[in-house]
Amino acid sequence: MLPFNGSCFNPPTFLLIGIPGLETLHVWISVPFCSMYVIAILGNCTILFIIKTEPSLHQPMFYFLSMLAVIDLVLSTSTMPKLLGIFWFSYREICLDSCLLQMFVIHSFSVMESGIFLAMAFDRYVAICDPLRHKTVLTNTIVAKIGLAAMIRGMLYISPLPLLVQQYQYYRTNIIAHSYCEHMAVVILVCGDITISNLYGLTIGFLVLLMDSLFIVLSYIMILLAMFRLTSVNARLKTFSTCISHVCAILAFYTPIAASSLTHRFGQNVSPHIHILLANFYLLVPPMLNPIVYGARTKQIRQRVLKMFLNEDLRGEGRDRSRGWHHVKRLGTTILPLWARCEYRAPDGTRSTLTLTTTT
Repeated sequence: MLPFNGSCFNPPTFLLIGIPGLETLHVWISVPFCSMYVIAILGNCTILFIIKTEPSLHQPMFYFLSMLAVIDLVLSTSTMPKLLGIFWFSYREICLDSCLLQMFVIHSFSVMESGIFLAMAFDRYVAICDPLRHKTVLTNTIVAKIGLAAMIRGMLYISPLPLLVQQYQYYRTNIIAHSYCEHMAVVILVCGDITISNLYGLTIGFLVLLMDSLFIVLSYIMILLAMFRLTSVNARLKTFSTCISHVCAILAFYTPIAASSLTHRFGQNVSPHIHILLANFYLLVPPMLNPIVYGARTKQIRQRVLKMFLNEDLRGEGRDRSRGWHHVKRLGTTILPLWARCEYRAPDGTRSTLTLTTTT
């Protein structure tokens, strides 16, 4: 470490604290965090597998859902392995380049996820308010272009953040009071003027959080107006049910990210561990909940999952019956299973039983 002015230095590496104030509980906290991470990985991989293998799901909404699953996998994996390393092995050290890369991935993919939620709101708007044009408006090419635009927007918006941080050479300390390299958690350690970084971070938060959420709200206002124009109550409920999963996913994403951003900048009286827990929730809870919400609320995905398990059961039952039939053939006509006897009822009400027999 190179000293500078007696109090600032140029650190070769940084140390991540984890969750400040709860260090003694890290092992116990790791249990729910690890469980949520495993659920997020399994759930999102299942969503991707089902959408890829089921031709009936090759539709705009499910293409957007697959993009969301990929983003959730990246977001959760960008932080959880390092966080579990801190919890289990006290492996807190991280170099500056790795820290800046983690910062870029976390913030850029968060912006991408917000863009995909906006695209999904537009998909619901077209599907409900102008259903006859849905397939012509949201073609596969248009869906791919929307996904590409969301990715480029996220990269362009966030690229200046690590570049600005890279310009700073001297820090008051190399201890980051966070579980990952969040932008403001790193910038507040800098010896120097951080006005530009702070203002740019606030600007990006405004453009993404407020503007995207505003357009999503406008889309749902239009959807509600179209829904109330329907005369049938059942039609209204059916239309609304198609949007419930999307609304739940939006709330699960925007609520913790808004709370985390506001508490970091204006919540000086909030306990540090509350800051960190909120910051981890918006990277872990949405990736865990999205597959559950969409799997439970989307009929096609739910049926595909049930079909996977039922097919296994039916194949097992078929193998059992086959073995039973060959056993009966070996025994001749002396022993027959129940499924080999058929009951016949005549028009006059009399019953007769037809017994299937085999010869040895």
